[in-house]
Amino acid sequence: MTDAPELLWQPDPEYPNTSQAFREWLSAQRGLDFADYAQLWEFSTTRLAEFWSAVAEFFGVRWRTEPREVLAEEVMPGARWFPGGTLNYAEHALTFDDERTAEETAVIFAREDGLRAELSYGQLREQVAAARAALVELGVGKGDRVVALAPNCPSTLVAFLATASIGAVWSSCSPDFGMRAIADRFEQIEPTVLIAVDGYSYNGRLLDVRPNVEQLRGSIASLRATVLVDYVGTGGLDGTLDWDALLAKHAGAELTFEPVEFDHPLWVLYSSGTTGLPKGIVHGHGGIVLEHLKMLGLHCDLGPGETFFWFTTTGWMMWNFLISGLLVGSTIVLYDGNPGYPDLNALWRLAQDEGVNYFGTSAPFVQSCMKKELRPGNEFDLSALRMIGSTGSPLSPEAFRWIASEVSPKAQICSVSGGTDLCTAFVGASPEVPVWLGELSCACLGSAAAAFDDAGKPVLDEVGELVITKPMPSMPVFFWNDPDGERLHEAYFADFPGVWRHGDWVRFTPRGSAVIYGRSDSTLNRGGVRMGTAEFYRVVEGFEEIADSLVIDTTSVAEQEGELLCFVVLAPGADLADVEPRLRAELRGALSPRHVPNRFVVVDEVPRTLNGKKCEVPVKKILAGTAPDRAVSRDALANPDALRPFLELARAEKH
Repeated sequence: MTDAPELLWQPDPEYPNTSQAFREWLSAQRGLDFADYAQLWEFSTTRLAEFWSAVAEFFGVRWRTEPREVLAEEVMPGARWFPGGTLNYAEHALTFDDERTAEETAVIFAREDGLRAELSYGQLREQVAAARAALVELGVGKGDRVVALAPNCPSTLVAFLATASIGAVWSSCSPDFGMRAIADRFEQIEPTVLIAVDGYSYNGRLLDVRPNVEQLRGSIASLRATVLVDYVGTGGLDGTLDWDALLAKHAGAELTFEPVEFDHPLWVLYSSGTTGLPKGIVHGHGGIVLEHLKMLGLHCDLGPGETFFWFTTTGWMMWNFLISGLLVGSTIVLYDGNPGYPDLNALWRLAQDEGVNYFGTSAPFVQSCMKKELRPGNEFDLSALRMIGSTGSPLSPEAFRWIASEVSPKAQICSVSGGTDLCTAFVGASPEVPVWLGELSCACLGSAAAAFDDAGKPVLDEVGELVITKPMPSMPVFFWNDPDGERLHEAYFADFPGVWRHGDWVRFTPRGSAVIYGRSDSTLNRGGVRMGTAEFYRVVEGFEEIADSLVIDTTSVAEQEGELLCFVVLAPGADLADVEPRLRAELRGALSPRHVPNRFVVVDEVPRTLNGKKCEVPVKKILAGTAPDRAVSRDALANPDALRPFLELARAEKH
């Protein structure tokens, strides 16, 4: 058994939280008594119907038609939740109650150039009502698709809620996506209406989006209308409708909500698309409502009067998670721009100015702040900050310590891991569970997460495949254009029948906490010793001289052992010859002699997906001789030119 690491944060018994309130409610209303989070989690993953019906009742889910039962059959794939029930996501986001009044602030918006705006819940409702009427006039009905090429701003939020209120299906891409990447996503779902901005601001520059809008209008045959949002003033576009004019035309419209089935499509999210056409992952109204109420209410401890921020774009599932802060009556903070402009303090300054209670970001952003030796807690008033969330990649122990010492010693560090696939986290944090250095505090409620060995047997305190053994309501309703479910089955259920395999290496401790070690399909297998890439990056990127890195194990099934290659992006002024001996010594001591690379290679950039994830598997395929166009879709990359040195190396090795 591993020893418990340093304790960084403990729940304050004097501070009430929603998870504790839920346990008390279960006792009073259902006669179910649970002494702590561990017992509650056990209940949530063994008595699924009781747990999810309790979540629905506790948060006051607004059924238009009451469901016949909670779970028709406990199977994966194919679980049917709340059959017969009807509801609408947008109604849950916009309905007033005793605490959520028309005057309460729903949205705070900030752009990197200083533009700022607010919307109350009443104003948001009015704009959604107008946008809904406009979409209906354009012929949008239940089941039709509305797509947006738009940033994280109020007009995008309004358009989404209007779409959901109709029962139409939403999908969005960030305007910084490449043209092919956008088309690959939107064309396959055959949208009726395209909503787009004229341009956007990034790193102090205005970028014109209209050429891409024009190309999309020509490539998507199903479009009936294109609506252009005047976002940065680059100008109009012939043949498009003006967003502001449409809303003005329908000002004063009544806001209504179409009751839809529990699993009626709400939005389409996408896989990374690095090795082919991005898979369209469809989530339902009901599954997302329940899952996000649970996560935001019970795990993030958010509700009316709280301010919730997560840095994201509209092309990442965290945007969908952020805007669901409206479901629990919180104020959501939308930020559009470069998080490092004009400097890396931009988001910490935002947290101070807006009184953010829950601050969400990515592990690479935290790592960048740590390397720059920022001290946000000294420079800004972050006294409102209660929780700091991190996702996207594993948060290193050093980053945990930096947050605790340089941001806030009182804030709970909420390192979470999940995926676009379920639009949530399955391991993360709870206000009832301590935070240990370098660990995700717990498996989330309703998430029967476990580690499996190669034989499909659960293991404890050992590294194994991250799996989910019981169905969850926000699992995909289906993949787009996958009528028989074959692609969905292949994606998650091919390895362990009836069990969701997520593709990460994880270790669950006897305390219930977890450590993520990186993607299981890019594991470093040296002489039979397997190690996750996250451990490797922790060591290498801990050096000031290393700005970024990518490690590739070229070992394949066909050979005993290939090379271990470490590609590094050097910090300005650094020299590989100076740092390499120290890198080798540290890797030997911190990991093992087997995990010292055969070669270090300097590159200008690490190839990353549009969502910022390192392209380990595609690069490994390229170095193994797979044709580049089969190994990776360049349009799925944020920086496709970064592939050049890897292609050159593969050609050189071949000859």
